[in-house]
Amino acid sequence: MAAKAARRRPAHKPVLVLNGPNLNMLGKRQPQIYGRETLADIEAACRAEAQRLGMEVAFAQSNHEGVLVDLIQAAREKNSAIVINAGAYTHTSVALLDALNAAELPVVEVHLSNIYKRESFRHHSYISPAAVGVIAGLGGQGYLLALQALSRLLAR
Repeated sequence: MAAKAARRRPAHKPVLVLNGPNLNMLGKRQPQIYGRETLADIEAACRAEAQRLGMEVAFAQSNHEGVLVDLIQAAREKNSAIVINAGAYTHTSVALLDALNAAELPVVEVHLSNIYKRESFRHHSYISPAAVGVIAGLGGQGYLLALQALSRLLAR
């Protein structure tokens, strides 16, 4: 828990909204689970919500774990916080956990679906220990709630 208190909170830098593997397929891939909203729809909603909150966002997606690690490492200097939907890497990647901890930024973990209503292997998140909060099962609205939470947290 001491690591949480030591997290840096630089102001006036964009919040990184980071998306992992297969999220580029939103709207096409398993809409009964993930909905019909596309990643572009979510990005537009995040930009509008960030503007409403007086924040900026930087939006990125990659299917490659190393690229996600690089983006998280760069966020340490370039961003004020991270909203992350790591997709399947949530359940497999110690590398993402290590990068998030090294970034020392507030992190909110987001899942479009309720991971606890799905296969048991999806019930464990490797990245949750780095997060100040987790939002699951609310579709694209989860990203907006994450931005709202970070806005309040960064204002402190």
